[in-house]
Amino acid sequence: MHSDLVASRSAEQKGTRESREPSRESRNGSSPQLDAVSLAIIEQLQEDGRRPYAAIGKAVGLSEAAVRQRVQKLLDQGVMQIVAVTDPLTVGFRRQAMVGVNVEGDVEAVADALSAMSECEYVVMTAGSFDLMVEIVCEDDDHLLEVINKRIRAVPGVRSTESFVYLKLKKQTYMWGTR
Repeated sequence: MHSDLVASRSAEQKGTRESREPSRESRNGSSPQLDAVSLAIIEQLQEDGRRPYAAIGKAVGLSEAAVRQRVQKLLDQGVMQIVAVTDPLTVGFRRQAMVGVNVEGDVEAVADALSAMSECEYVVMTAGSFDLMVEIVCEDDDHLLEVINKRIRAVPGVRSTESFVYLKLKKQTYMWGTR
């Protein structure tokens, strides 16, 4: 459901939404190239985001300091984030939905506008029946209605929406490894 590497560090929870969502491209506009050691570090953190750098270093053949530097570089490049992932129901958010959005005009402009909304946790441009798929996390049904009806549908370029309300979360993992 969410698309970022999962781990746990409370400091990452602070700051604005934009500051928590680093660029997915390097400074020259291309995706960062990752070597086998960086991929192994990512896999270690996917298994346990609180794993100590010393333990990661032992597993991948680097010193604790070298792992710390590599992790910081991966964070700076936007390759991964270190965050605490929760089940929204357990922390006061009673309603989640996936919303399919059809757009007239510039899809990226609409995606940017939706990405700026705090309730929109996941925004992806798609091919198929919808131009965008947006995951929303809300406090209750009234909040969900307000977000969809008054905010999403009010974005210039939004032609239509279709909502898929979540009834129960059965699986949410981020351990897909690396390739």
